[in-house]
Amino acid sequence: MPSEIALTANFSHIRYAQCWEDADILLDALDIQSHHVCLSIASAGDNTLAMLSRSPKRVIAVDLNPAQIACLELRVAAYRELTHPELLVLIGSRNSLEETEENDAKVAKLRIDLYRRCRLQLSPNTREFWDVRLNAIAQGIGTLGKFEHYLTVFRRYILPLIHSREDIIAFLREDNAEKRKIFYEKRWNNWRWQLLFRGFFSQFVLGRMGRDPSFFKYVEDNIASHLLQRTRYALTTLNPAKNPYLHWIVMGQHLNVLPYALRPENFEAIRTNLDCLEWHCIALEDFLDTLQESTIDRYNLSDIFELMSVDNYHQLLKKLVRVGRSKGRLAYWNLLVSRKRPDSMAHCLRPLSNLAHHLYQQDKVFFYKKFIVEEII
Repeated sequence: MPSEIALTANFSHIRYAQCWEDADILLDALDIQSHHVCLSIASAGDNTLAMLSRSPKRVIAVDLNPAQIACLELRVAAYRELTHPELLVLIGSRNSLEETEENDAKVAKLRIDLYRRCRLQLSPNTREFWDVRLNAIAQGIGTLGKFEHYLTVFRRYILPLIHSREDIIAFLREDNAEKRKIFYEKRWNNWRWQLLFRGFFSQFVLGRMGRDPSFFKYVEDNIASHLLQRTRYALTTLNPAKNPYLHWIVMGQHLNVLPYALRPENFEAIRTNLDCLEWHCIALEDFLDTLQESTIDRYNLSDIFELMSVDNYHQLLKKLVRVGRSKGRLAYWNLLVSRKRPDSMAHCLRPLSNLAHHLYQQDKVFFYKKFIVEEII
């Protein structure tokens, strides 16, 4: 049976060229051990690869979108074939192998050359997918999703109407929380910020330019107000200087502030464990039907539940529990739709609410309204 969202949304192109969930809190929530079998929503592959750094027995990635599987597969090839600095250039985190910036033509050629080194590692279908996208690869493979294009429009055309580059850089570098709060209230939170932010991050614009209108079928909250509140939290309470996701949004690169899977200290651990990874282009619901009971120890479920009705969410949750082992954990996010274990499943699934709340307060991907961690009884 196909996933509910597959009946209404187009899954033929890259929706996310990066994972927009914080791998640091994901790994703390899952506490992956060497004997664990993990199942992960593939997305662009970053967080699935991050899970490999904990040396699990096996990681299974699933995604119903072949373009997302192509993103994961190219990343796997890059970890096998490239050095760490080369990986960062291919992704688009940096524009050169050295500290000095290359010109656009040189970095474009470098990225295409790096792709060609990875190319023979790819399956025929994935090779065909990327071979016709060389001009896009030249921009960095982390820039190519619909959501990343949306953020690029914000960075290039909206943010400069609100703040100068000097103010943006000053905010990113401010290490003192009290000074950040003063800066936010006195200089950042002006009428242009309020007006243009609410317009650009409205449900209408976000649905058409950033995600898909069908993704908001079950949304009841005001999206722009929620995102404005969470952005204030990210800019003041959290430290922007250490937030790779915020850096990408406002700078278009990570530079030296990297998400978990791209940090140099995690590169070799991920590379060493690549043979533990497998991937399948299939709806999660259908893949679970192929598994025996008590197979999976850890689930990374992204925010998939808010794309489906409550009834379908409950049915999928039951499948996850059936296939999961006792003491297994599920981790997932609520972006705009509230989803948590129903009382009717209290006998088989318990919330780890204190852990989830503690981690949510540290969540560097600040758009989400809640982080959920649940344990199979």
